[in-house]
Amino acid sequence: MLIDFFYTLRSAKLKVSVKEFLMLLEAMKAGVAGTSVDDFYYLARASLVKDEAHFDKFDRAFAAYFKGVELLTDFTQELPLEWLRKTLELELSEADKAAIEKMGWDELMETLKKRFEEQKERHEGGSKMIGTGGTSPFGAYGVNPQGIRIGQDKSRNKSAVKVWDQRAYKDYDDTKELGTRNIKVALRRLRRFAREGAADELDLDDTIHSTAANAGMLDIKMVPERHNRVKVLLLMDVGGTMDEHIHRVEELFSATKTEFKHLEFYYFHNCVYDFMWKNNKRRFSEKHPTWDVIRKYNKDYKLIFVGDATMSPYEVLQPGGSVEYNNEEPGAAWLQRLTQAFPRFAWINPEPQGVWQYRQSISIVQQLMNQRMFPLTLAGLEGAMRLLSK
Repeated sequence: MLIDFFYTLRSAKLKVSVKEFLMLLEAMKAGVAGTSVDDFYYLARASLVKDEAHFDKFDRAFAAYFKGVELLTDFTQELPLEWLRKTLELELSEADKAAIEKMGWDELMETLKKRFEEQKERHEGGSKMIGTGGTSPFGAYGVNPQGIRIGQDKSRNKSAVKVWDQRAYKDYDDTKELGTRNIKVALRRLRRFAREGAADELDLDDTIHSTAANAGMLDIKMVPERHNRVKVLLLMDVGGTMDEHIHRVEELFSATKTEFKHLEFYYFHNCVYDFMWKNNKRRFSEKHPTWDVIRKYNKDYKLIFVGDATMSPYEVLQPGGSVEYNNEEPGAAWLQRLTQAFPRFAWINPEPQGVWQYRQSISIVQQLMNQRMFPLTLAGLEGAMRLLSK
């Protein structure tokens, strides 16, 4: 069975050697790990993966190969009683949804505080308490036009104004190869080359001309090497609704790292606030203040946002609107500061352009971007690169 597992990892472009695979088998034979799937996962990852940057590839290959195996093992463990169990999916008609009155921001936060004080037990359904299902604005797996999501693994209706769960997002895989070269070609519209540094590259045309003019005596001419002078600052939305677009954003990220030598990138979630990060697993412990980013890079950097701009309008316009913490200033203020600091900017949106008009937050971000929002399509990328190259 594990021979096929070995080939699955190799098919996922993980450089797993035969020696490392034999070491894994020896460790299993020696009883280094237990018999559960989790134990084998950690042992295999420690034995076969040499760089933590490849953990995500390993996770996907492992999940694809062992999907369902955990169901066959360890039936003796007791399942914990979960506060928010996924047991109820309530379906409302469009008329019912329209009839639910939206709370204002201050009222929503104050009501949540009171619910925590009043509620003493788990609750399912209903329209008031914190729980699962129902039409309450607090909890998970129900329906409310504007609520606070608590204990739900991912977005369903894209209407929560606050998410009361700390999530672990995975970094985009910048080694992913594109399915087509056309996207790379579109990005090359932005590249500008100049000769810099010492003369260390042969100028063949000038050498031939000078040698001929010198009666056939070799006269070698050198020129400085050509370098791509374009500098790119890439800010990428990650997690939440962006999970639907991971594949395409990874392709864009991979192409960007290939085409631009001077590339700096940071992550944000939904909207940029007072800090960003480079590693999603340590995004709260390794913060990069947005002010520092603005001061660190010169105006000659091209600023590119990548995100679906799909969120509650509160997240852009309201102090404390972030779904993860209470930001002192609205996201709109930080977007304006960034676009003022880097005059050449554009926003790439992976969401289909046909739905933009139905998302209030997208309209708001478009205005803040001075309508410099482009779809993540070949034509959209060409338009964005053409704008940034002016």
